[in-house]
Amino acid sequence: MLTRVKSAVAHFMGGAVAPSSDRFSSADLPLKWPYMRPDFLGLSTDEIECSADHVARPILILKETRRLPWATGYAEVINAGKSALNEDQACCEVLTVKRRPGASSTPSKATAKRRSSLPNGEGLARRESSQVSSAGLVFHYWALFDGHAGSGAALVASKLLQRHVVSQLQEVVDVVCNTTLLPPTLLGVESEQRGTPAAHRALTRAASLRGASGAPGSPAPRFFAEKRVPHESLVVGALENAFKEMDAQIEREKSRYNVSGGCTALVATFILGKLYVANAGDSRSIIIRNAEIIPMSTEFTPDSERQRLQFLGYMQPHLLGGEFTHLEFPRRIQRKEVGRRMLYRDFTMTGWAYKTIEDEDLRFPLIYGEGKKARVMATIGVTRGLGDHDLKVHDSNISIKPFLSCCPEVRVYNLTQYEHGADDVLVMATDGLWDVLSNEEVAESVTSFLANCDPDDLHRYTMAAQDLVMRARGVLRDRGWRITNDRLGSGDDISVYIIPLMYGNRQA
Repeated sequence: MLTRVKSAVAHFMGGAVAPSSDRFSSADLPLKWPYMRPDFLGLSTDEIECSADHVARPILILKETRRLPWATGYAEVINAGKSALNEDQACCEVLTVKRRPGASSTPSKATAKRRSSLPNGEGLARRESSQVSSAGLVFHYWALFDGHAGSGAALVASKLLQRHVVSQLQEVVDVVCNTTLLPPTLLGVESEQRGTPAAHRALTRAASLRGASGAPGSPAPRFFAEKRVPHESLVVGALENAFKEMDAQIEREKSRYNVSGGCTALVATFILGKLYVANAGDSRSIIIRNAEIIPMSTEFTPDSERQRLQFLGYMQPHLLGGEFTHLEFPRRIQRKEVGRRMLYRDFTMTGWAYKTIEDEDLRFPLIYGEGKKARVMATIGVTRGLGDHDLKVHDSNISIKPFLSCCPEVRVYNLTQYEHGADDVLVMATDGLWDVLSNEEVAESVTSFLANCDPDDLHRYTMAAQDLVMRARGVLRDRGWRITNDRLGSGDDISVYIIPLMYGNRQA
């Protein structure tokens, strides 16, 4: 086992080891989409080829601000040779969730606002708000995907995840748009009660004890009134289900197409005056408001999700293949130490204690290493994302996918509660940026850059994104890419959105 793990670490590239097989290779299957950069960059084939220069590492930026809504800024750069292609992908669209035929429409604002269209006809620069109309619900969508062990999963997700978001919102659009009433517990059953205040709908204690309907013989007693489910919870649920459906589709697509590796996913949507940021992986998003930093995501790594992973290994030990232990120790245990007492912790603990070492503790730890070097089964450094269905421990049949969750954490920010200025922004970036720059450094960089720009210049956010990528990439010197104070720069792919929030106030 130790030789196997050493080999896995030696071949480690981009966060994961690609699965090996003597039977059938997915490389024999066709690609669903050829490798490309984000559509909104408008690059030619030659420009895409030139962007893959691992020595020059040119920074790509948005050429036309009208290609993205809200004058959104974007910049990216390829890695320093870690993988042949840029494994990051990005997508940004303005989408419409169509209302069901015959559904009532109760728009709260006027909907007749002028639209501007793009040369390619995609209509990304619409000026209307995320609002209700007879046609449906219009919302904004930004997404970043950081691939590993190939760019296939990231590319597929950049093309399809937004469709799943629309599909999931379609299920609840009529309820979400009707903000004057609480979401019904049962669709189509409580329509006659929806105009009744929630307090008046609560069952009496006697009726609760008899059952949900108060009729004799009801299957289960009901001891409490219905939970009040806010409308934003339906949007959160739609995003969570969209990630799960996307992950399932990637698994299905692998039987017909070459979909390599997996990817993290960071998505922001603007719906009815609120920003919803969904994150599965180790990308990060922060809001900078009046120089204040508001975290909008959490990185999911072997370190941050240690207890979840250990609990799964404890409950389903067969997933460990008899070669890993769910327990954590400060270091590898030597056989001569069996019978002695060593520090350890399990899924129930945040602190440490001592235990007597047994033979089974000699197995390789489920989580190996710490910080950015921590790996699940010595293979992958992220614990949430899409894809990786075929990922196995090197030279074994132990699947790692059961430990990797596709479910995102979703955070909500109400734009309407604040009047945002021109320098208040949402920053979204893959881990190539955050590996070398802290939240504070990013906020200082963006704030100082924007302060020196004309507030009416729509290019200011793209230029700020370019400056941020340049700071993280650094300059190529004799000892590699270097940034401020001669620190080592990022050798990873970097993708950055800078999204001005003041446009949300105008459209809310």
